[in-house]
Parts: sequence; structure tokens; C-alpha cells
Amino acid sequence: MIKILDAFWRALAYALTPRVLVLTLMPLVLLVVLVMTLGYFYLDPAQEWVSDVLIDWPWLMTGLTWLSRWGFAAWHTVLATLIISFVVTPFLVVLSLLSVSWLLSTPLLDGVARRRFPHLQRLRGGSLAGSVWFMFKSTLITLLVLLLSFPLWWIAPFMFVLPPLVWGWLTYRVMAYDALAQHASVEEREQVFEQYRWPLWTMGIITGFIGAAPGLIWVSGAMLAAAFVLLVPLALWIYTWIFAFGTLWFGHYALAALHELRRDTKTPAGDDITDVTPKTVGRETTL
Repeated sequence: MIKILDAFWRALAYALTPRVLVLTLMPLVLLVVLVMTLGYFYLDPAQEWVSDVLIDWPWLMTGLTWLSRWGFAAWHTVLATLIISFVVTPFLVVLSLLSVSWLLSTPLLDGVARRRFPHLQRLRGGSLAGSVWFMFKSTLITLLVLLLSFPLWWIAPFMFVLPPLVWGWLTYRVMAYDALAQHASVEEREQVFEQYRWPLWTMGIITGFIGAAPGLIWVSGAMLAAAFVLLVPLALWIYTWIFAFGTLWFGHYALAALHELRRDTKTPAGDDITDVTPKTVGRETTL
């Protein structure tokens, strides 16, 4: 736990620097364009389709009719929008995670390695093609689990447990792979995954819980048409920042674990690391 917390505060200090904040704008632009485009073309038809489905539920329509008599005539549209937002959110989280992995993992992890692990030898056990294939497999498994478990998400106990577990597994798989891709060999990466599976999954689950917060903003933006243009980009930026922080967190923890692994096995690659305590100089934070 101490090692997890140590990596946490190091990552948080770096994630709040102007450089990282600016870097998060890259995936944000792509996500905003994608969401706004899909919302422009498909939100209204999707609302109409969901509304037509809700009409087939007499007990629900009875409740909505009762609410409309008390001045809540828009509840039918609000409920349809909530259902759409609830269905879309898991895919939005996956897209945010993958966009950060593709666009930000290299510059963020290079910064961690350069500042804290300058002497750790790079065995380059991962590649761009390997990363894409690994992410594809992990994402496919995640989406399959989401589809199979979706009915349980409507049951109170499961709706608070299943999403963080699913996001935690995908997050730890993607981010741990990225963190070790340049420095670890294939054998070392598999050994770190095996030896540190539970701490890595714990970090992924925590990141998943933190990542659930922007969902409230996302749903609010979907419900309030006037605030859609402001709230949805804000939610998307929070998603990208959280996953950028997660990338740094996994980078610090996984590279430190790799260093310990090499030191314990006494391989030539197990060079000492330079552990620099974060110091604030002016407006820059060095890790």
C-alpha cells in the first residue's frame, strides 16, 4: 500500500503541471468532435426510439402521466435521455481511455522515465502493433462483459460494484502494458503482471471509481440542452485528465516494480534508478 500511495502522490503532482494539462487537450478535441457529431445526427432519433419503447410499458406510462398532471410534462423526454446517457457512458469511458493511451501515454511515460528512472535499461518488449492488439483484446473482453452483465447494472448492489471492477480491469491491463512497453522484456512484463496483479487491479479500480464522477456532469449536459455545449466537453476533459493521471500513476508504480524485479533477479539490466523527490521550482514540478 505504501508503494501505491507513493506512486499516487508523485503522479498527482505531475498531473497538475501545465504541461500535462495542455496535453490533455489533444484527446479532448477528438472526443468533443466525435460526441457532438454523433449527438447532432443521432440524439433526436434515439430519443424518439426510446420514447416509443417506453410507451409499451403501461405501468411506466401511468407514472409519467401522473407526473405530467403535476407540471412535470418533460419527464418522458428526460427519462429517455437518461437511458441513452446511461447506455452511452460505458462506451464513452472506453473511448476516453483508449484515446489517452494512444495519444498521451508515450510523452507522459517518457517524462516519468527521464526524471525518475534515467538508468533503467529499455528492453522494448512491447511495440505499437503489440499495444494495439493488446488493447483490442482487452477492450473486446470488457465490452463482452459489459453486455453480459448489463441487466445487473439496474440492480442497486451491482450498479455500484460491477462498473468499477470492469473499468478497473481494463484500466490496469491497458495502462500497465503501456507503462512497461519500452523498458520491460516480454518475460519481465508477464512476471510483473503476475506478481503485482492485485495492486495493479486495485489501482485500476480506484481509477474507475474516480472516473465515475464525470458521469454526473455528462448526464446533466445531456439532460439540459442549454448547457450541453459546456457540460459535455467539461465531462470529457475530466475523463481525459483522470486517465492521464492514471497513466502517470501506473508508470511510477510499474517501473518501480520492474526495477525491484531486476534487482532481485540480479540481471545486468537492473541498473539503479535515480529517485528524485518532487521539488517545486517556480511553476514547474519535477518528479
